[in-house]
Amino acid sequence: MSLWAAIFDWDGVIIDSSRQHEQSWQRLAEEQKRSLPPGFFLRSFGMKNEKIIPELLGWATETNEIQQLSLRKEALYREIIAREGIAPLSGVVNLLRELQQEAVPCAVASSTPRENIDCVIDKLGIREFFQAMVCGQDVKHGKPNPEVFLLAARKVGTPPRQCVVFEDAHVGIEAAIAGGMKVVGVATTHPAESLKGADRVVRRLDELTVAELCGWFDHAVPKRRGDHGLRG
Repeated sequence: MSLWAAIFDWDGVIIDSSRQHEQSWQRLAEEQKRSLPPGFFLRSFGMKNEKIIPELLGWATETNEIQQLSLRKEALYREIIAREGIAPLSGVVNLLRELQQEAVPCAVASSTPRENIDCVIDKLGIREFFQAMVCGQDVKHGKPNPEVFLLAARKVGTPPRQCVVFEDAHVGIEAAIAGGMKVVGVATTHPAESLKGADRVVRRLDELTVAELCGWFDHAVPKRRGDHGLRG
């Protein structure tokens, strides 16, 4: 058994879907005959739609209306992905493969709706690398609350202090720190120098090695195991 686990945010860490998300917000705004405030998109990174729509956009306050707008926005996103396709970020598959070879359990922990992840994870051929998945609908509190990461840690049976979170968003880094976890900041969405609090900052995931990460946990080298990836 490994003495630590790897927990990955999705958007901006596994894939870069910022352009597709921005397009889906723009299309939703057009449908609703509304405008998006300047700088809105960067401020929204890592946040749940249920917080974005009433607080950043001020488009709705009633729960049902917020939910309808959120569902429509994500449907638009999936339409764009289906039409254009998407690829994993550089270095992602290399690191995931090394983690699998070295018996380090991995989880996805994201505010992204499960449907969005499911629509691409098999196309990318990476589902086998993950033993657990926690998505937006699995938690009550979005980042910077650490709930999503704490639940992922429980699902892979690893104490939070023995987990490394991979995050691109400021609120995600805050959440990991609040959960007592190590953090690798991934400079895809924000400049590297802005990822304050991260234990390590990289531009692509294969800048890291499993040996380096093991060194954060008493230099324990995990035993190898077979393939026990996330199914279904």
